[in-house]
Amino acid sequence: MLLYMGSTGKVLFLIGPTAVGKSKLAIELAKKLDGEIISADSMQVYFGMDIGTAKPSKEELDEVPHHLINILPPDKPWSVSDFVSNAKRIIEEIAKRGKLPIVVGGTGLYLNALIEGYTFPLIKKDEEVRKRLDGEAKSFGSLHLYERLKKIDPDTANTIHYNDTKRIIRALEVYELTGKPMSQLKSKDEESVPFKPVIIGLDMDRHALYKKIEARVDEMLNAGLIDEVKSLLQEGYDNKLTSMEAIGYKEVIDHLNGKYTHDELVNMLKQNTRNFAKRQMTWFRRFKDVNWFNVEKLEPGDIISLIQKS
Repeated sequence: MLLYMGSTGKVLFLIGPTAVGKSKLAIELAKKLDGEIISADSMQVYFGMDIGTAKPSKEELDEVPHHLINILPPDKPWSVSDFVSNAKRIIEEIAKRGKLPIVVGGTGLYLNALIEGYTFPLIKKDEEVRKRLDGEAKSFGSLHLYERLKKIDPDTANTIHYNDTKRIIRALEVYELTGKPMSQLKSKDEESVPFKPVIIGLDMDRHALYKKIEARVDEMLNAGLIDEVKSLLQEGYDNKLTSMEAIGYKEVIDHLNGKYTHDELVNMLKQNTRNFAKRQMTWFRRFKDVNWFNVEKLEPGDIISLIQKS
């Protein structure tokens, strides 16, 4: 029996580390609760980047309406402010249709900004600062800049991969221009969508999660991740794009450039994804009012009951 949860002012959030099973559960809940899914994944917005982002399959996307997936080419920018403004609009539209908005993803900065109603001021670019920082990155490596960012703005550093040179430079640029960490340059949005968040946190035993991560990496490679990256490069997308700095893509590009053997690539992908999952949980543990569930013991009915009681 379909349960109608729309028009209640509630928005369901499913958060948790990569590979924990958020997307599958979201589809199951959307069917039972007459919901629509909004992706809070910073890389699934890009079309052509399917395997490495663990994007839902075409069949899964067709099962229930999904939003903020496959909306931009990989060379277009997509920021936290872009996500928040679009997500708020889509939440309103879904609610007007009498359906339940279900926000799903693992990008902690995006989720926190939407749930807490934060906006981020526009800080203009400074090409001189960027050129200097880019020179440092080329001379000493992105890790050199990342370590500096960790000291001045650990919250932002936790959301960025140490190889994501563009985002590291942007965070350092903002700090130099304003004297404040990017994570502090946010303010409450008084016009935020008036909804009641019901936040479900999905977790599982660390050893079991890492096994799933390793299996997912193997599946991605078997499904053609390397060919996917080759295709993007052949289409002319620069390997310095922020999108191409994502986990899975950066490592494959390095492999294609001869930096890693295939076995080294596999090990690097697994290690970096495990580390990413750790950073995600660091973010999510700071969230308030999260109802945590062990997915190995979870039944969808547990969440449905919780939503109805909230």
